[in-house]
Amino acid sequence: MENLRFEEMQLSEGVKKGIKAMGFEEASPIQTQAIPVLLDGRDIIGQAQTGTGKTAAFGIPLLEMCDPHDKTLQALILCPTRELSIQVAEEIGKLGKYMRGLNILPVYGGQPIDRQIRALKSGVQIVVGTPGRVIDHINRRTLKPGTVKFMVLDEADEMFDMGFRDDIELVMNTLPTERQTIFFSATMPDEIRRFAAKYQSDPEFIKVVHKELTVPKVEQAYFELKSHMKTEILSRLVDIYNPKLTIVFCNTKKKVDELTAELQGRGYFADGLHGDLKQSQRDTVMGKFRKGTIDILIATDVAARGLDVDDVDMVINYDMPQDEEYYVHRIGRTARAGRSGKAFSFVAGREIYKLKDVQKYTKTTIERRDLPTLKDIQAQYTESITQKIRESLDSADLSKYSGIIDTLLQEEYNSFDVASALLKMYVEENKLFEGHEELEMVDTGKKMRTSDSRDGRDTGNRQKYSGNTTRLHVNLGKEQGFSPRHLLSAIFQETGLSKKLIGNIDVYDKFTFMEVDSGYADVVIAGLNGKKIKGLKVRVERASEKKKRK
Repeated sequence: MENLRFEEMQLSEGVKKGIKAMGFEEASPIQTQAIPVLLDGRDIIGQAQTGTGKTAAFGIPLLEMCDPHDKTLQALILCPTRELSIQVAEEIGKLGKYMRGLNILPVYGGQPIDRQIRALKSGVQIVVGTPGRVIDHINRRTLKPGTVKFMVLDEADEMFDMGFRDDIELVMNTLPTERQTIFFSATMPDEIRRFAAKYQSDPEFIKVVHKELTVPKVEQAYFELKSHMKTEILSRLVDIYNPKLTIVFCNTKKKVDELTAELQGRGYFADGLHGDLKQSQRDTVMGKFRKGTIDILIATDVAARGLDVDDVDMVINYDMPQDEEYYVHRIGRTARAGRSGKAFSFVAGREIYKLKDVQKYTKTTIERRDLPTLKDIQAQYTESITQKIRESLDSADLSKYSGIIDTLLQEEYNSFDVASALLKMYVEENKLFEGHEELEMVDTGKKMRTSDSRDGRDTGNRQKYSGNTTRLHVNLGKEQGFSPRHLLSAIFQETGLSKKLIGNIDVYDKFTFMEVDSGYADVVIAGLNGKKIKGLKVRVERASEKKKRK
C-alpha cells in the first residue's frame, strides 16, 4: 500500500498547519492505514512498535475530533511511563499548535499533584498520563472521565507487563459507552486481544510489520550531544573523514533548508533535497551530487527514496528517523557496489529512546563515540600531510629543489630544521587549524575547539599575488555572531578567490578589519557589498576611506 501524503487527507486547516510546521510530507505506513479509519469514527487495534509514527496516527484524528472551545475532558491517553506521557503530550501539542484554546496535560507520578490539579481545573481537553496518576485524579474527582469521546491505550503490552492491567480496567469502566477506543501494542498476545474485545466495538485490526533488512559493511556509531551542537559536529566529521560524498538525513523540509544554508555559509559544497522542490530542481541537485559538484546532500527520507549513488562514503542521521525501517534505508545509501561506508547518528535528549528501538529492530549494537576534538582533526591532517610527503618522495622529481636545500644546509641549518620550517609554512598558508566553533562538552562541561579546513576553498584559479595588502573595514562584528569563518566563506562564495589572498582578520564587537591582497581588494569590495552574511547586510570599504570620513 502506497503511503498517503498529508495534503491528500480531509483535515482541518489548523491541523494541516501544525503538520506543515513540523515539516512532515508523507504519512508513515501506520498513519496511512490508521488515520482514515479513525477519521471515520471507528475503533482500532493496532500492532506497531515505537518509532513507527503511531503518536501522530492517533493524535491527528484526535485533534480533528476535539473542540477547543469546549473546556471539558474529551480525550484520554494512557501510557506506561512518565517519559512516554511527556513525549506523546509534546508531539500532540506541536500538531495542535494552531488550534487556539486547546489544552493538553501530561499527568504522572513524581510531579507535585497540586500543579496538575490547578491545570485540570482551568480546563483541559486532552490528558496523557500513567494509569496510577490518572486513577488518583479520578478518585479526587479532579479528572472527570464522563465526557471522554476518544480513548487511547498506548504500548498496551508494556503496561500489561508492568502489572497495570487492573488499573487500566478500572479506568476503562469509568468511561462513557459511546466513545472511540484505540489500542496500540508492539505485540498482540491473546490476553490483550481478549481485553480489547471487552472494550471495543467491531475494531479494525491494523498491523505494520517491519521487513527484515540488513546492511553489510557499514560502520555504525552514534554521538550523544545537545541539539545546538549538531551542525558543528557534522562539520568536524566531514573534515576528519573527508568523504567523497556524504548524505545527511533530516526529518523535516524546514530543517533541510536551515542546514543547507548553514553548511553553505561554512564554505561546504552542499545542497538540499525535499518534497517541496519541483522535479526539475530535484534532477538538478541530484545531477550536481552525482558529478561531485556538491559533495554533501541534505535530504528528507521521502526525497531520498530510490536514490542510488555508488560513491557515498558517509551517511549522517542529523535527526533520528521516525521509523526504524527508515534507519535501515538511510544507512543503505552507503556501502554500495561492495564498498564499505560509515553511518553516524546524532542523538539529542529523548532521541536516545529512538536509538534503542533501532538497535532492537536491527539486532545490532551501535557504538557510542566521544565527540570529535581538535586533536582528532589535527591527527587526521597530520596523517594526510605525511602521506602526501611519502608519495612525493617516492614518485616526484625533486632534483630542481635540491639546490635550495643545499644552500640552507651550507648555512649550518640541519635537514630536520629545514623540513620542519617548510611543513610549518605549508600548514600556515593553508590555514589548516582555524575556524570551528567553541562548544561545551556534554559529559564534562569543558570547552573544546577544532578547525574547519574548508573555509574558503581554493578554486584552483591562477590567482597572482601583488605582494602588498589593503586593509578593509566590514560593518559586522562579534555582537552579530560574526566570525572569520563567516567572512572567508562569503568571500569564496561571492568571488571564488582563494583564502591564500586573505591576510589577518580581526573581529571586534561592532566591526571587523581584514587584510586582502591589494590586487584583489576591489574584487572583494564589489563581491561582498550589499550581500547578506548571517541574514545581515554587509558593507565593505577600505579602512583608509572609513577613517577619512570620520
